[in-house]
Amino acid sequence: MTSEYRHIPVLLTECIDAIDLPDHPVFVDATLGFAGHSFEAAKQLGPGGLLIGIDQDEVALTEAAAKLESIPAGDRPELALLRGNFGDLDELLASCEIPGIDAILFDLGVSSVQIDTQSRGFSFKENGPLDMRMDPGKQTLTAEEIVNTYNAADLTRVIRSYSDEKWASRIADFIVKVRADAPITESGQLVDVIKAAIPASARRAGGHPAKRTFQALRIEVNSELTVLRRGLDAAVRWLNPGGIIAVISYHSLEDRIVKDAFAAFANRCTCPPDIPVCVCGKQPVLDLITRKPLLPTAEEIERNPRSRSAKLRVARKR
Repeated sequence: MTSEYRHIPVLLTECIDAIDLPDHPVFVDATLGFAGHSFEAAKQLGPGGLLIGIDQDEVALTEAAAKLESIPAGDRPELALLRGNFGDLDELLASCEIPGIDAILFDLGVSSVQIDTQSRGFSFKENGPLDMRMDPGKQTLTAEEIVNTYNAADLTRVIRSYSDEKWASRIADFIVKVRADAPITESGQLVDVIKAAIPASARRAGGHPAKRTFQALRIEVNSELTVLRRGLDAAVRWLNPGGIIAVISYHSLEDRIVKDAFAAFANRCTCPPDIPVCVCGKQPVLDLITRKPLLPTAEEIERNPRSRSAKLRVARKR
């Protein structure tokens, strides 16, 4: 890979250890990226296995294919690399004509390449068009449209709900005021607005002042939380008995959704708490392997600072 497409997989050892695969397994990497996790998983799968990789980014799929195909043919599993979003997991897996899967991994972070590519508009550190679409070929809503058309109340809701930004209302008001003179079309312009909205004393701590607002806009553009819920539900349906689901999240909203989804599948009883014996008959679907999420080591954080906020949760289907 060129340095442009270099990507360091997060919690790699922990993920590979969690994927306890049977003979002739089917493994799904729902967020293939540049195959950092899948390259190691492929060695575990071996020639009798099937590796299904899913990604929205055509460049990522091309690079991932090259990396995976560098494994000698005699050691490499069958590969099925699919362009799409894990929110459409049912359709994607149905296209592979398989009865079920033995393990699935979700790595929910935005890849370093996406963040660092100016034309994608994800970064608050580099100026570029306010885009933030994961799949520009299929999506129409952009961060620019949100910033320039949402009213102050809706901007406040998005920024506060998806980032817990305490200055959400003030940032929204400043955006509406600035765009009245001219549209905000570039990430650098938006960063300047955010910096102006947040008092200087508050900007001195907590990292870059635009980080939370950019996160919120990215989540809104890509409907990330809705897609995540849909993808988790589908993944659990497709898992074979004993199958593993592993999810790496990077912020509290994602982690809460994963935690709640796992808990709901692990404890499906809907009886009132004052009834001593279950009468609803709903049986658990998952067993939790990680009661508390696995976190990166200090050594990994030093090697890859973007892993700092990562949390890995793992469950097994009954």
